[in-house]
Amino acid sequence: MLDWTFVVLGLVILLLAGDVLVKGAVNLALRLGIPALIVSLTIVAFGTSAPELLIAISAVDDGAPGLALGNVVGSNTANILLVLGIPAMLATLDTSNCDTRKSYLYMIAATVLFIALAFTGEFQFWHGCVLLIALAFILLDQARDAHAHRNTCSGPSEDEEDLEGADPNMPWWKISVFLILGIAGLPLGADLLVDGATAIARDFGMSEVAIGLTLVAIGTSLPELATTVVAAYRKQADVALGNVIGSNMFNLLAIIGITSLIGDIEVDKEFLQLDLWVMLGASLLLAPFVFRRWKITRVWGVALSVLYAIYLMVVLA
Repeated sequence: MLDWTFVVLGLVILLLAGDVLVKGAVNLALRLGIPALIVSLTIVAFGTSAPELLIAISAVDDGAPGLALGNVVGSNTANILLVLGIPAMLATLDTSNCDTRKSYLYMIAATVLFIALAFTGEFQFWHGCVLLIALAFILLDQARDAHAHRNTCSGPSEDEEDLEGADPNMPWWKISVFLILGIAGLPLGADLLVDGATAIARDFGMSEVAIGLTLVAIGTSLPELATTVVAAYRKQADVALGNVIGSNMFNLLAIIGITSLIGDIEVDKEFLQLDLWVMLGASLLLAPFVFRRWKITRVWGVALSVLYAIYLMVVLA
């Protein structure tokens, strides 16, 4: 019972800390004149991925690398099938005005690179360097886009002001408080969640990989889900897609990249046989919505959610 308490308490702290961190980061970015889509692809994506980073580091420190890798791979799959599926069932996401093609191609490239490195059997220091170099390239490109936008636009647009947590009048001291609380709360929540999840896995005879792919992955995808639900309600498909695409890139490149610098992460055979390919397949499912700009209707929302439920049953079987 105490282990489950740690998991629940850890998730609550992570969600609250992630929420205030995103609010602080969004308002800081908008004060600097960065557009809504760029904020979603970078600041919001990194903020909502911060729990995964802290959990991965804690898991490696605690000798549970399967939990770290399972959390990242499981979160990426959940981000597409669940985080886009549930909001689409509530409100159709109209992607006709979204231009996420370049960012989507970056995400696919990051996924393919990650899978290729995984087949070496272990993420080591040099793997982390490769992943972080790829991330740096993407961030520099996004920074150029943001700089170009600032040179052509003045003041926040209506879409930017409608971002979740955005407040054009938020004072600098409040932004600072949000950032500090978020940064301080994330490691505390991560430690509690990893300790509890690892103990549960051992008590029930479940592998750390299965716990990471299911319980922890869904828990750490809740910030992305909350952001996407709000975006769907406000008819902001660009924010929804940008959040998912950016978060998945950060999960693969930043989280495993940084964690690999701290300690080696062994790749379990289960990942090579199923989970990595499910993650890639889920990512490719977004292609028609990105390039053909199909609407993510309620029917698609149900289909994506059902696919995720089937995947969970296979993992837990």
